[in-house]
Amino acid sequence: MDAQPAPAAKPAPTGPRAARKRQAIVRAARDLFLREGFGVGMDAIAAEAGVSKVTVYNHFGSKEALFTAVVAGGLDEPLGEGGQSEQSAPGTRGGQGGRSDVPDLARLVEADGPDALKAALTDAGRAWGRALRADTEGRALRTLVATEVHRFPELGRAWRAHGPAGHHPAVTNALRTLADRGLLDIPDLEVAVLQLYSLLVFPQMVFEQHGTELGEELGDRLVVDGVEMFLRRYAPVPSSTTAI
Repeated sequence: MDAQPAPAAKPAPTGPRAARKRQAIVRAARDLFLREGFGVGMDAIAAEAGVSKVTVYNHFGSKEALFTAVVAGGLDEPLGEGGQSEQSAPGTRGGQGGRSDVPDLARLVEADGPDALKAALTDAGRAWGRALRADTEGRALRTLVATEVHRFPELGRAWRAHGPAGHHPAVTNALRTLADRGLLDIPDLEVAVLQLYSLLVFPQMVFEQHGTELGEELGDRLVVDGVEMFLRRYAPVPSSTTAI
């Protein structure tokens, strides 16, 4: 097992060529982790991706960081933006590539008022639920995390250190943008991210881990009520003026 990190930490490579290599590494790691578990060697991942082992370490620093990137991308992959930015080229699994079953985060962050925001978030939540129910590979990834974190404690430590914002970049960026625009008042972004997932996504994940599913009708009710609760909690406080 490759437990040692790269010899020296340095910024990950950037640019279009580096992005393509990163996508290839994550795709290869995802396939191998699902087939062989976290114990797969970095040499095998590098060979599968068609890059050198040094290149893998230059991008991720350690196998724990690579595994975290794979799983975090899997969580946000149904959002389209998360999968596109982390692991898929256009037209491949994970990128939108013309798909119509992923939430439209652009519509969400560009909402021009509370009503438009509510409609966009509800539509996004519904699409998110449909994508999660159809994503058998993502389900396998989540099962893999639950299994491997007990065998490899260092994986759990890396996962916790990554933090909610790192696990869910697409949602984090969308909520940050909405807060910057004044459509939401979010004092604690990490808490808000977890609360949104708890309302819209986690119930479906819990049910599926027990061999069942919520079903579309109950899932839709959860989305509608969950969006209502979330927006009530984070509605901007109207500015008050003091009469003189």
